[in-house]
Amino acid sequence: MNIPGFTQQRIEGTDGVHLNVAVGGEGPALVLLHGFPQTHLCWRDVAVELAVDHTVICPDLRGYGDSDKPADTGETYSKRTMANDVVAVTKRLGFERFALAGHDRGALVAIRAGLDHPDTVTHLASLDVFTTLDTWDVMAGRAASVGWHLYLMAQPPGLPEAMINAVPEAFFGHFLDIWAKTPLALRDLYVEKSRAAVTSIVADYRASAGIDVDHDEADRDAGRRLRMPVTVLQQDWGPAMTGHAVQRWQSWAPDLEHRTVTSGHFMAEEDPATISQALRDLLKR
Repeated sequence: MNIPGFTQQRIEGTDGVHLNVAVGGEGPALVLLHGFPQTHLCWRDVAVELAVDHTVICPDLRGYGDSDKPADTGETYSKRTMANDVVAVTKRLGFERFALAGHDRGALVAIRAGLDHPDTVTHLASLDVFTTLDTWDVMAGRAASVGWHLYLMAQPPGLPEAMINAVPEAFFGHFLDIWAKTPLALRDLYVEKSRAAVTSIVADYRASAGIDVDHDEADRDAGRRLRMPVTVLQQDWGPAMTGHAVQRWQSWAPDLEHRTVTSGHFMAEEDPATISQALRDLLKR
């Protein structure tokens, strides 16, 4: 399946890893990064809308979809490495600067790109996550049960992969079903692609319990911030999980617009019109 009007390319990121990338439209570059357990196709409706006046670039993150899935060596799936992929791919397409929006895992990659490449990322949108550091900080007590998969995939290699591989359809389908307020048209495709990527998906999550936290802590301690205009779109997760959400984001992004949305977690698919308009508003800032 392809996004209408977009071409599919395999483009080298970093360390010889190639990403599956959909590219369409003309104009300033806008990169859209998917989350778990999806592929770049989650952006299909938003991408077509924004390709009217932008070059829209939608990669499968390394380890996901039809992108390469290298063995983990400790930093292979750090958000820093994955952000470097995005910067490299976009430069190979001829763009030295670009706007960036990410959902879920893709938002964590986008945030890291904004921190590491402030002269490259012009605008940044984060959909339905906190920073890696704040994600761990806000989970406490019974409310943390919604993040049980984070703790599972944080464990050392072996057991998490074996458990997920025993019931991959049930595991990935569980999140696609309970996190959406409306059924997802590509649910079965996402399950199929994720089933073939268990090891790399777990490695991505394991990095967010280790090296990604180290990188965030180093930035916080050094006073590094997101210098570009930032829009955060977030569900109301309830006071136990999202108390002081705006204040948390303001500590990272001084030029912040924070909006609460009414769709489910997969907002680019469930409410593409709202997301498209929010991104257009961001790009005007």
